[in-house]
Amino acid sequence: MIELDAARRLLLAACPPPRPVELPVPDAAGCVLARDVTAGTDVPPFDNSSVDGYAVRAADVVGAEPGRPVELAVLGTVLAGAVADRPVAAGQAWKVMTGAPLPPGADAVVMVERSEPVDGGRRVRLSAAAPAGAGVRRAGSDVARDELVLAAGTVLRPAHLGVLGSVGRQRVPVFRRPRVGVLVTGDELIAAGELGPGQIYESNRAMLLALVRQAHCEPVDLGIARDDVPALQSRLAEVIGLCDVILTCGGVSMGDADPVKAVLDRLGRLTALQVAIRPAKPFAFGVLDGPTLLIGLPGNPVSALVSFQLLAAPALRHLMGYPQPFPRPVPAIAAGGFGRARHDGRTGYLRASTEFGPDGRLHARPVTGQDSHQLAASADATALAVVPDGVEIRAGDELSVLLFD
Repeated sequence: MIELDAARRLLLAACPPPRPVELPVPDAAGCVLARDVTAGTDVPPFDNSSVDGYAVRAADVVGAEPGRPVELAVLGTVLAGAVADRPVAAGQAWKVMTGAPLPPGADAVVMVERSEPVDGGRRVRLSAAAPAGAGVRRAGSDVARDELVLAAGTVLRPAHLGVLGSVGRQRVPVFRRPRVGVLVTGDELIAAGELGPGQIYESNRAMLLALVRQAHCEPVDLGIARDDVPALQSRLAEVIGLCDVILTCGGVSMGDADPVKAVLDRLGRLTALQVAIRPAKPFAFGVLDGPTLLIGLPGNPVSALVSFQLLAAPALRHLMGYPQPFPRPVPAIAAGGFGRARHDGRTGYLRASTEFGPDGRLHARPVTGQDSHQLAASADATALAVVPDGVEIRAGDELSVLLFD
């Protein structure tokens, strides 16, 4: 057997380097910046009002307070997107809306809640003083021209896309999303219809396609292949070059009829591993002509889920340029007993549901049914609980969990 970290190093070493592309900003969520992005303009580009109110000269409202208001002439109203057509002089004010450019001559804004229009709105009584700069967003106060906005290696979240929009970027340099084909294998599998002798409904494909999509990659459904080496070789040959990664499910264990290893020996370079984890010990990967990376997951549903989270997902993130592709363990409190792991050199990754308790800490409870074929219990799982070799986890113990995305 090989330790998980060593298996990951071998897999990532086989991955081709990330490929930079330019994408429209709205399409770049989840991608990684390939280059630094700097601002081509100040944000905001001009001084503007941060509140609805009246733009004034601060000197004109000194001492204003309830019961002793200052009365000023109102020159008009400036909406966001408009500009004042004349400056503010002594004894004058412009009514301004939030985001409206600050009129020339004004250096403060009194909130509308401290105002009382008089003479049909041609004048206003202000019952609050406003020092210079009050109620004003200065040009460049968010981002200054030529300032570094986002550094290369940033994983773009929705707020980052807003920042890029605020500096006028329509396209952004990122590492491209891999196209990931999902192919499940097995003579016993059918997608729908009446079950025949020895048949089962195929369940892994929809799960893996969703996991690929959740990893911000482009999923491609390659269907179900029979356990036949020539047919599988022909099917893989058809999609080499169409996909950056082919994710197979099944056919990588030690069984006599497992075809994926045999096909990889013909089409490319194969590395077949027995990883020191439970479940999901069998794992394979290789590089096909193209080059296309093939990742072979075990066929048992829970093993496929765990193997994807621990091995395939980090490889996909590595292909996308993620600076930290591996899931990070977080501390939790066992809300129930996880039992004792068998002392056989393997680390257990048990499915768990998690929630924050009244103590503000994360609590993890094992789901019922931990065997590698028991997928139904996974619907309630939000994490994998890490149970080291031979260790017993009782209720109340501290443990590490890997949260699902």
